[in-house]
Amino acid sequence: MKTSWRTASLVATAATVLALTTACGQDNSTTPASAARNAGATVAAGDDGNPGGGTAIGAGNGNGNGNGNGNGYGADGAQDATAPVTPAGKLTVASNPELGKVLTDGSGLTLYRFDKDTAEPPKSACSGDCATTWPPVPADDATAGAGVDRALLGEVTRADGSKQLTIGGWPAYRYAKDVNAGDVNGQGVGGTWFALAPTGKKAKLSGMPGLSVRKDPKLGEIVVDRAGMTVYRFMKDEAWPKSVSNCAGACLEKWPAVAPVAADDTEGVKKKGLMPFTRADGTRQMTVNCWPVYTFSGDKAPGDTNGQGVGGTWYAVSPDGKPVGAPGA
Repeated sequence: MKTSWRTASLVATAATVLALTTACGQDNSTTPASAARNAGATVAAGDDGNPGGGTAIGAGNGNGNGNGNGNGYGADGAQDATAPVTPAGKLTVASNPELGKVLTDGSGLTLYRFDKDTAEPPKSACSGDCATTWPPVPADDATAGAGVDRALLGEVTRADGSKQLTIGGWPAYRYAKDVNAGDVNGQGVGGTWFALAPTGKKAKLSGMPGLSVRKDPKLGEIVVDRAGMTVYRFMKDEAWPKSVSNCAGACLEKWPAVAPVAADDTEGVKKKGLMPFTRADGTRQMTVNCWPVYTFSGDKAPGDTNGQGVGGTWYAVSPDGKPVGAPGA
């Protein structure tokens, strides 16, 4: 990787020209995975059975994850305990390449759960300095966005009388060291704090590849994501000379973009044209044969194909990237 400035410049220029003209005609088998802040590749999430360890809350000393600095809570405790409470807003689902589906607040900040809390009945064990480092999410204005089951939203009354949001019974928190949307600095702190999946369980990836192929009884071979959810194409998108998504705003809430997946994290999907691209909003999205791919918020379980043929513009994707069942495909 050690080259001269002039050599690096020439290589970068050549690579840019090549990407603009022939990227979708190349076999990109080494594309690395990349994080995406939009709702993307859905994954199975569940409790991993990792119990909370010790009696200290959070990172403490020597937990090895780099998130704590010795005060026992995973942050420096400098946050003002009287700071204004930030509303939860519209809850959404983000995709993280290491954690899968992660629940976020209206600002895109990751929500967490604490192993020392209980869900049945809902009860918070985080107060005082702990609640400064891990601010409880207020329940008052929380609403369910795409991919969030409103029936799982609840509240618990804290010792100070305030109402805290619960997801599947688990009290929800933010982390003081998460500054930007998509940050997951609180994951695993102290072995007791974990990002929330939309179900209220701990967010974690399943054992399936990022993209793979399954046999549907009606559609034949179609591409699915890590959770087994059907992957779709939008006929108004573009794949040449470069990938372009024409699904944004409300469309993207209904049809979450699939987050980037490493080529070696796929099985049965044609490698040529299998690569991510940068959307107009700056986030990264996966393509199959250079076509942007999505999941459908109306699919509730692996195997669902409720998005097939919607509006005459949405179709499941074949292993070679073609829209299954689309007229003229």
